Amino acid sequence: MLILNLQFFASKKGVGSSKNGRDSHSKRLGVKSHDGEFVLAGNILVRQRGTKIHPGTNVGRGKDDTLFATIDGVVKYERLGKDRKKASVYPTVDLETQEAVS
Repeated sequence: MLILNLQFFASKKGVGSSKNGRDSHSKRLGVKSHDGEFVLAGNILVRQRGTKIHPGTNVGRGKDDTLFATIDGVVKYERLGKDRKKASVYPTVDLETQEAVS
């Protein structure tokens, strides 16, 4: 009785699909206008996810929690209570206008 033992091998290496290799684009979050910097109304102060920094005086909050200036002025980052921060914008005082008022 003749028994044939045949084994077939792959002629090409099998290449499985990788589950890696994907990445999302960076969202460019963070502080855009720093403390003491002069900003115009509408300028973005902070891009963030959630309210890591809360809106303070003369600062608005967009639907994606972006903080923006509502007036022209100087940015000031301050503490809000014990463990929170807030961003405020204070108007600059010109010497010429101050002398004109007095």
